[in-house]
Amino acid sequence: MGDEVNNTSSSRCTFFNEAPDDYRCDVILKVKRATGTFSLVACFFMLFVIWLLRRYNSLAQKMVVSLTIAAFFDSVAYVMGESHPEGSLCNFQAWWLTYFDWTALVWVCLITFNLYLNLVREIRTEHYEIPYHVVAWGVPLFMSTLPLMAGYYGPAGAWCWITDNHVGWRFGIWYIPLFSLIILMICCYARIICVANERMRSWLGTFNPERERRKISLAEEIRPLKWYPSVYLLVSIFPLINRLNNAAYPEDPVFFLTLLHVLSAPLHGLANALVFGKDTWSQLSSTGIKMAIQSRLCDSTRIGEYHATNVRYTHDLDTHSDSDDEDNNVIFYSPNMILKDRGPLESV
Repeated sequence: MGDEVNNTSSSRCTFFNEAPDDYRCDVILKVKRATGTFSLVACFFMLFVIWLLRRYNSLAQKMVVSLTIAAFFDSVAYVMGESHPEGSLCNFQAWWLTYFDWTALVWVCLITFNLYLNLVREIRTEHYEIPYHVVAWGVPLFMSTLPLMAGYYGPAGAWCWITDNHVGWRFGIWYIPLFSLIILMICCYARIICVANERMRSWLGTFNPERERRKISLAEEIRPLKWYPSVYLLVSIFPLINRLNNAAYPEDPVFFLTLLHVLSAPLHGLANALVFGKDTWSQLSSTGIKMAIQSRLCDSTRIGEYHATNVRYTHDLDTHSDSDDEDNNVIFYSPNMILKDRGPLESV
């Protein structure tokens, strides 16, 4: 029985050049499978809550759904099984992982870009839904197929990916674009937050409950979305450090760095669910869940999140008027909003 266990461990352990019964291989593989499972369950739960609360109406909500689906399938790659030897199954796992890693990243970038267009550039974006899908599913297909066509996929630690012999491809295909896009997203969110703060401070005039509600709605729109780049930064730091160590010492992997790598890399789905849940837990009380289920299964009553009405703002707001009809400059656009005729642009 002991020999059978050792042989099984040896067949799975391809990333530590030690004795076949080295416990570290089992630890790495079990941690990888556990974190991948957590993300898988979190994504499934997130999709269930989106369906239950009908949070799929606006374009931004649909983009979060697509991000969750991409993170769900990304998590599948981490629970596919053991560390596969070189071959077609290993290549498939490597391609699958690269494709859905890229898909989740592109959706996060598009969510940021969409919010930037809505708030900073004041552009209606509901007609961009199809182009967004083309980019989000097409660019990853190109990026994941390049190493496959070049034959650079193979065993690469705890899972199959681009092999240690092609370090340049690892950084060119994933890490350099990843951190470049994260930095760009952080800059975009800094600009978005600055513009939002300026507009909230510039609402003048006597107290108007409707405008105060709009300020709160504006802040709530930005608050959860701004965490997505931070999530990707946090879960990507340790994989980057470990891959840098692999590049410098390909024959001497560090157990602690590998452990941190497998702890953080599969957590995209779980982290996205936590970000999503920051504004959702309050609706998941026993009473709220019961009403939502009854709405879904028993009648046609629409129980869901509150959708803010059209938010408008103008620089030259008449301080003596409380009328919302004079608010002409649109901050956020929703798919069903009707824009007023703003006439020719005026220089401010």
